[in-house]
Amino acid sequence: MNRLRRWWFGNWSVPVLAGILILLSFGVEKLLGGAWNLTIGPQWWIDAGEHAHGSGHVFTLANLLMLAAAIVAGYNIAVNAFRALMTKFISIDLLVSIATIGAVLIGNFWEAAAVTALFAVGHALEAATMNKTRSALAELVAVAPDSAIVLRDGNQVEIAAAEVRMGEVVIVKNGAKVPVDGQIVAGTGAVDEASITGESIPVEKTVKDQVFAGTVSRGGFLQVLATGVGADTTLARIIHRVEEAQDAKAKTQAFIDRFSIWYTPAVMVLALVAGLLTGDVVLALTLLVIGCPGALVISIPVAIVAGIGRSARNGILIKGGEYLETSAKISAVAVDKTGTLTEGRPQLTDIIVLDRNLDAKAVLKWAAAAEAGSEHPLARPILDTARDEDVAPTGVPGDVTPVPGKGIVSDVDGRRVLVGNAPLLEQYGIADDRGSAAEAESLAGQGRTPMIIAVDESVIGVIGVADQVREDAGRMVARLHDAGVTKVVMLTGDTHLVAEAIGRASGIDEIHASLLPEDKLDAVAGLQREGHTVAMVGDGVNDAPALATADIGVAMGAAGSAVAVETADIALMGDDLLKLPEAVGLAKRTVRVMKQNIVIALATVVILLIAVFAGGVTMSAGMLVHEGSVLVVILNAMRLLRNGRDATPTATTEPATTTTINTTTETDRSTASS
Repeated sequence: MNRLRRWWFGNWSVPVLAGILILLSFGVEKLLGGAWNLTIGPQWWIDAGEHAHGSGHVFTLANLLMLAAAIVAGYNIAVNAFRALMTKFISIDLLVSIATIGAVLIGNFWEAAAVTALFAVGHALEAATMNKTRSALAELVAVAPDSAIVLRDGNQVEIAAAEVRMGEVVIVKNGAKVPVDGQIVAGTGAVDEASITGESIPVEKTVKDQVFAGTVSRGGFLQVLATGVGADTTLARIIHRVEEAQDAKAKTQAFIDRFSIWYTPAVMVLALVAGLLTGDVVLALTLLVIGCPGALVISIPVAIVAGIGRSARNGILIKGGEYLETSAKISAVAVDKTGTLTEGRPQLTDIIVLDRNLDAKAVLKWAAAAEAGSEHPLARPILDTARDEDVAPTGVPGDVTPVPGKGIVSDVDGRRVLVGNAPLLEQYGIADDRGSAAEAESLAGQGRTPMIIAVDESVIGVIGVADQVREDAGRMVARLHDAGVTKVVMLTGDTHLVAEAIGRASGIDEIHASLLPEDKLDAVAGLQREGHTVAMVGDGVNDAPALATADIGVAMGAAGSAVAVETADIALMGDDLLKLPEAVGLAKRTVRVMKQNIVIALATVVILLIAVFAGGVTMSAGMLVHEGSVLVVILNAMRLLRNGRDATPTATTEPATTTTINTTTETDRSTASS
């Protein structure tokens, strides 16, 4: 009963009922012929019928069934046309309604029934297609967990996922969905994160790792501390973003909407003029039918919804149709070095001792003591290594002064400690009488970031920190070129030598090094002045000015970051470089489909107009071809959902790396490769 009720109120009930009535009409006509004929109506109508058909308006049972089919299929069309008129908008439904009423008035019941039934079929197809193209959104909603097991008073309690409170510990067993965003506090296991990042291979998780709502445990037993529940989860934000993005209009769609506002009245005027000049009412009504821009109106939104839905399924969130269209024009990509081209996990690789009275641990101790009060990312590997070597500082420096682009100056137990580059020494008048600049240049040439350590007025050593280049950095650059991007540029605050080493390893086209945040903005603006459409990939903090200036701002590894998901034009949920060329390639294919659809829609209308004036198209045939063009446009857009993924699978496990700290003294300053 419920299934029948759903069908009755569904998209296909009207065209099916109209179709049954049309088939019954044909059957009755064949069986009864002219039986039960009835001539009715005002004299002017009968006279008009006699003029057109030679026998007046004759109602047979077959004609009554055709009229019933036209009423069934045309009722909603007429209602929609009236509502649009109330808002001072001339819709496609109005064209069909006028044509149908006109066909009935001249006794052409078959044309009236055929036109309305075919138009109803087109509406049903459009609705079904939009539901299909929104399938990615439906899949995201489907993966949302319904229940959760939480620890309360030492007991496992099953509750609705929406009832989990922040700070509660949630139990996730093998095969269960993770109900919250959170951090693992106990246990290990493999988690399938395909619903968030688009990667189907499960990721190994252990204590302190982050997990997301909607992902699925594929083995192990996890205890998760809830840090995001309900609408605050990454999954909820993704669903919200995709909903908004699929409804957002591209510039081309906005143009088509404006075009249709003028086009539809123009078709009505054309039909009226043609009817008055020729005295052929059927010609005028046929022009109304074949002039419907249905395929043109649906050509853009169906492609946008399919493209954005497809990208969301692959872990790529695009903010809306406008950004999808702009992404297809990207000709230059600017990338930050740290965390984008490199792993973002720098390690201390070298300690070069330049003071004969000290050893490597002493140099490391001074550097760690100075960096203890620094927020710079390169401070962490120094402090971690100092802790491993049992020389970690016990407190914090008395005073820490960052020197932008040069390093830091710290007060450690009443002594001034400098950690930075050669210009920092010059600024504080410290003589480089031990060759620290040469050592720093040597390290930089090997792709390491050098930092000179000076205590008071004396240089004591140089340390080197390296961030490993991602294995797929070179493939990303190559695939961006394959996708039509002509220039890939590195923007980094690191030294030229380090940047050049990373650039050589990854195949970067152009390198801009030693940049401050405002310099990165200038570099992006410079690319735009050269005529490029620029995408900027960065971390959203020190790269914020450049991200705001770029035509498209891209956030990588956005899973778990509410700010990145909401503010980036494109958010790559996984930490996968190859998602970037995949996003660009998908955007270009979507725009190609949009253009193809526009050509198909316009070509169909032009061909039909020529055929009508040549006298070879009836109302019903015109509507059939029109709805056929709608179907072609729909199927063309659906290709975006069927195609395989743009990027080939990437390695899911990172190779184990061993880091060697090279220590040298003033008498032996050669450094081995780590």
